[in-house]
Amino acid sequence: MGADREGGGRRTPGRATVYAACGVVLLAGCASMPDSGDLRGVDSTPRQDTQVRVFAMPPQEDAEPTDIVQGFLEALTSDDPNYETARQYLTRSAAKQWQPGLSTTVLDDGPGADVVPPVDREQSEDKSFTLVGTKVAVVDAQQSYAPASGEYRETVHLVQDKKTKQWRIDSPPRGVVMGRSDFQRNYVSVNKYYFASHTRSATAPQTVAVADPVYVRERVDPMTQLVRSLLKGPTSWLDPVVRTSFPTGTALRSGVSSLTPDDQSTLTVPLNDKARNVGSDQCKAMAAQLLFTLQNLTPAVDDVELRAGGKQLCSAAQSDADGDATRGSVEHPEFLYFVNGEHRLVRVSAEPGGSSTKAEPVAVPGALGDGDKDLRSVAVSRDEHTAAGVGIDGKALYVGSLVSGGSLGEAVLLSNGKTADDRLTTPSWDTEGDLWVADRNPADPRLLLFKEGAGKPLEVETPGLDGRIKDLRVAADGVRIALVVEKGGKQSLFIGRIEREGRTGDPRSVSVRELRSATPDLEEVTTMSWAGDSRLVVVGREQGGVQQTRYVQVDGSTPEGPPPAALTGVKEIAASEDDEMPLVAYSEDGIVRLPAGAQWQKVDVDGTAPVYPG
Repeated sequence: MGADREGGGRRTPGRATVYAACGVVLLAGCASMPDSGDLRGVDSTPRQDTQVRVFAMPPQEDAEPTDIVQGFLEALTSDDPNYETARQYLTRSAAKQWQPGLSTTVLDDGPGADVVPPVDREQSEDKSFTLVGTKVAVVDAQQSYAPASGEYRETVHLVQDKKTKQWRIDSPPRGVVMGRSDFQRNYVSVNKYYFASHTRSATAPQTVAVADPVYVRERVDPMTQLVRSLLKGPTSWLDPVVRTSFPTGTALRSGVSSLTPDDQSTLTVPLNDKARNVGSDQCKAMAAQLLFTLQNLTPAVDDVELRAGGKQLCSAAQSDADGDATRGSVEHPEFLYFVNGEHRLVRVSAEPGGSSTKAEPVAVPGALGDGDKDLRSVAVSRDEHTAAGVGIDGKALYVGSLVSGGSLGEAVLLSNGKTADDRLTTPSWDTEGDLWVADRNPADPRLLLFKEGAGKPLEVETPGLDGRIKDLRVAADGVRIALVVEKGGKQSLFIGRIEREGRTGDPRSVSVRELRSATPDLEEVTTMSWAGDSRLVVVGREQGGVQQTRYVQVDGSTPEGPPPAALTGVKEIAASEDDEMPLVAYSEDGIVRLPAGAQWQKVDVDGTAPVYPG
């Protein structure tokens, strides 16, 4: 949508007009345009301040078909809660049948519209346009984002009412369609939380909370949207590995249209009768899901009160929720670990800023710190009691305790790959204390899991994996894994769902399923790390481009906010799910880290392979 801000709303043929007053922006349909040409470039509106509301104007009297199409497309990008203005561009029948919540298709630019020449030159009571563009993503009915590509083509058909002679659309596009910049202005990514079905924290018998990112309309009561989405259940991709504490069929009580916290930041959530008989423990778990889900919204929610059947079920504060379940984003690592110039495992304080960035690294207790094994890469368990190291040639995997005097023993795994790059990846620990590693041997590529870091490895099934695993990191929730997959000289980042069969603690089969791309536009992913409950930091490059460091969401979208400060020659990167911890990288300058509000700072000139626990 174009904008002419001069002259108090002066019309410009072929453009939209933006009226800004009292914090409200009104989008007016364009002036009359010839219907023999093409409607091109429903220009995207520049990103507005989050407090500015954008509303569309209804169709003008005697508007031409081109005006109707453009007015409808502009109305799709407004902050009209139920798209009532957009429906005014449709016939009565089409307005009733159209389902804007079915999907939102995001195009690289605003949709263009080509006039479809009539078959009969005498035809005057109907017109057709083909909406065209290049697909970037699709948000489905569950509000789940997925990258998309290829051409978008949808036909829009208009008819002229015989009595009123007004043009209206009787065949609209499926769902909603808009350009990328309008999508970024209208929608925001937020995490709703469920509980891992078969995963427990190794440090305590706590339930593990899992983030399920969805997109909601940012200025259309996002709090109520998000609560409704949480109650409906997890998205299809995550559903097989998580559970919800809300009874089946739980929804907001009939008649509740909006939720707003009171002046004490307490949110009262009235539920239908499906929840009226829940017990105290179940209600606390329900409250924990709500508090985790609403933690980053504005206005803030510090406490929730759940009601059903005319009575209070329970109330809880954020501290109560943190006691009921664990999340990676609140797990605070004590140390940052890396391999020093003598190829031994060392550590420094993980605390960002201050003198900690200048602290001298010290060898970890145990054989990995003071033994005779030269290391190439390492991983430290999330409780920071155990570490795994891959030998300098990539052939052998060792596991040892981080206690003084601890012995190392024989390698728990040997690779038969011919070169170091064809052998073992950097290992990774999950929240249950299990160790993951991939053998890159082209003759026998495998993804392996060691229960509690010991014993015979379990081979993890990877249906749908097309290529060889180059790198891996397990999420703190234990139900998702990030894999860098190499094929045909291209390295791509995929997120897989970890499925475990059997009861918790029992020997069971494990598989990684439904791999989905998180960086479809990158040709080469050099390194990556989890950097939040649903976010990763990735170093890579686009085709023909230079190396860049960026954040990505597990669903393949780009989160809001600036990328990390530029750093050249990054070979490895490490982040903590706790975003208060600084990014750490191994680059041309050795080990460096990026405290909040500062530039990259040197930690160790000769160090390599930096990691946080996990």
